[in-house]
Amino acid sequence: MAEIGRFVLLPVLYLFALSVYLPFAPLIAALRGLALIMQVLIGYGRTLVGVVYRRTPEFRTLPPYRPQDEEVKAYRNYFFGPASRDLRQLLTLEGRSYTSTAGDAFRAVTSRQFVAPAEHRAFTIPYGLTLYLGLCVGAALAVPLVCLLFALHGLVLLVLTGGARLLAGTLRAVDRAVLWMKRLRTGMLCPHCFERVPYPAYDCPGPACRRRHADIRPGTYGIFRRRCECGQRMPTLLMLMGRNTRLQAYCVHAHCGKPMNTDAGHMPEVVIPLIGGQAAGKTQLMAAMLLSLEHAAANGGPSITLADEESDANYQVLREVLRMRGHTRATQKTLPRAHSFVLGGGRSQRLVHLFDTAGERFVDREDTDALRYARAARTFVFVLDPMAVKAFWTTMEPPPGPLLDRTLGSTVDPEEVFARSVQAVAAMGAPLERSRLAVAISKTDLLAEHGLVPAGLDDSAGARTWLREALGLHSLIQAMELNFREVHFFRTAAVAADGHAGVDGSVTGFVDWCLRT
Repeated sequence: MAEIGRFVLLPVLYLFALSVYLPFAPLIAALRGLALIMQVLIGYGRTLVGVVYRRTPEFRTLPPYRPQDEEVKAYRNYFFGPASRDLRQLLTLEGRSYTSTAGDAFRAVTSRQFVAPAEHRAFTIPYGLTLYLGLCVGAALAVPLVCLLFALHGLVLLVLTGGARLLAGTLRAVDRAVLWMKRLRTGMLCPHCFERVPYPAYDCPGPACRRRHADIRPGTYGIFRRRCECGQRMPTLLMLMGRNTRLQAYCVHAHCGKPMNTDAGHMPEVVIPLIGGQAAGKTQLMAAMLLSLEHAAANGGPSITLADEESDANYQVLREVLRMRGHTRATQKTLPRAHSFVLGGGRSQRLVHLFDTAGERFVDREDTDALRYARAARTFVFVLDPMAVKAFWTTMEPPPGPLLDRTLGSTVDPEEVFARSVQAVAAMGAPLERSRLAVAISKTDLLAEHGLVPAGLDDSAGARTWLREALGLHSLIQAMELNFREVHFFRTAAVAADGHAGVDGSVTGFVDWCLRT
């Protein structure tokens, strides 16, 4: 009887215990499902931090963006590629994490409640089935939640990517507008090849890095800062480069690649070519112009700073030659390199390029074709050596005496130089009809020593009359006035006629007129 009672009582007690347990089964299943969901979400957060922030190898499924192109030596901005790559990596890793988390949970229940239970299976199996139910529900509910997180991630990424691209485009437009305001609509002038550079290349400022970046403007490789492959950051806008933090600029044209002025792009540029025949006095006049500006700056005028080491070195040599009242050597026939300087301060700063070109280039057509810098000029200087005019030696009153060294004069007819140079400059597309011409009558200090400078030569009209009537340059002056919007005549001398080591006073007004905007 006892045995029969046990077989009857135990099932009854088991069913009673089961009936007591069943009302709590949904709660247990719900808690287990919630725990699985929390595990999945925590795993998502851990994966998100690992992919976006930590970036350790276990969170990589795709190779990181690295500079592959030889012309691009910088890392991409996050919203121009890496962000979408991270989203793909997150999707892949979260899929693995979800499968692993759910699989581990099911395997743990199977092992503890069915395969190797710590208690009798009569008690572990119902509990295991409840946990199975919770895991199934939790696994099913975790999928839309994770998908929602991915959708939110993608939406935020889309908005931020659109905002980053819009910001980059806006900054490029602002930068372009600033260049327009500085009258650099077609770019900056390379002082070596004379081509317009829309935007220079810049060397990485890292002390041990020699990478050169072709286009640092806001875009794929940075918005406010670009990160070089070496890790050094560099500004992407000219307006972000302070006076002491400006990067070395380089010409981007394949045939050149030489360094440009550090101030290129930071201020308006003025190009002034000096045109004249061989030995007409262009080099000494240019040196006198620079020395005149230096003296004016010392007396409270606009400051002047040579824009690069080469310009400074050449000027120091020319200045000493002028102070010793010596004669400069003939300008080399190779393509000229601009003598560049920064004039003024603050918003009135200008980057001025003076071009002193060998006189032979204004005679040979194949040489004048190389003088592309003239396309950017709006003020031209024609250096006219009166000693190069035949009428100077035959019809002057009084006639030049024997003490006037005829070998100091130019051997090239000014009319021939002007005709060929104007033809070449016009063929290059320079708008001569909107440009000004300063006619600098050179070497008047030599003429003054022999009493050959007539009265009224300091006035433009008087100088024009002297050239027309005394030297017979009617056709030359007529051609000048037909080709240029404005023509002004100046008497110039490289050094003071009184023997004082300084620049002749005539140069000051000449320089002021040339630099007038």
